[in-house]
Amino acid sequence: MTGRGNTRNASVELWREYLGNRARRSRDGRFLVHGRRAITRAVECHWPLETLVYRLGAPEPPDWVRQLLETGGVPGVGLVPEVMVELAEPGEAVPELVAVAVTRRPELEEFAPGAPGDPVPVVVVDRPASAIRLGALIRSAVAFGAGGIIVTGSGVDQYDPQSVRASDGALFAIPVLRASGPAQVAAFRDRQRARGIATRIVGSDDHGGLALDEAEFDGGTVLVLGDDSEALTSAWRQVCDELVCIPTDGTLGSPSAAAVALYEIARQRRALR
Repeated sequence: MTGRGNTRNASVELWREYLGNRARRSRDGRFLVHGRRAITRAVECHWPLETLVYRLGAPEPPDWVRQLLETGGVPGVGLVPEVMVELAEPGEAVPELVAVAVTRRPELEEFAPGAPGDPVPVVVVDRPASAIRLGALIRSAVAFGAGGIIVTGSGVDQYDPQSVRASDGALFAIPVLRASGPAQVAAFRDRQRARGIATRIVGSDDHGGLALDEAEFDGGTVLVLGDDSEALTSAWRQVCDELVCIPTDGTLGSPSAAAVALYEIARQRRALR
């Protein structure tokens, strides 16, 4: 434990802005991580952490906090509870530990997941409006072996604290990239094909296409999802090589749709081995 702070200072004011100010997070290249699982996953994945901010006073920090502070190799700053609470998520109690992390902005043009003979699916979500749903989708993508997430358009920030929390630490285990729209995703598909990976853009659309379990996923798949909308836009439909639908009553959200589709892709890939 390398530092102590009993009163609010400039750093606390700045960190507090990262809770709800996307522009500040983007400008500074920093964001906050809350929760034992998320912070522990960030350390395990060697994500760059700038500071570990911990709560001073009784009760004493739990063992997992002390272990991270002593072995994580990240500078620590202690704050009294009345100051530490300013870094809490809305509606949450005083956190035991908050990590100040450095953002990563991988470039889509340099993204090259998988290999010939060993393709991995990539998930595209168009203009996500909910940070919680985006985080849940990232968690599903990691659980089913996706190679990356591409967020297109003016969707929510993956570094929003709600997205980070909802991802349960999965954010630190997979590249999350940004793209303006369909043209960039189509160019990514073409680059994958040039690498020798037969890749198709498959759109999930409740208004048409094959039933999911009738489609064949024997190569690289770029799975495109809308953000809880029933149909993809015409621009997306034009670049898709195939459309699939998941027969439901229309209430399946994008994280659940991603999980169902990725499970089917993984199931078919296992059968081919």
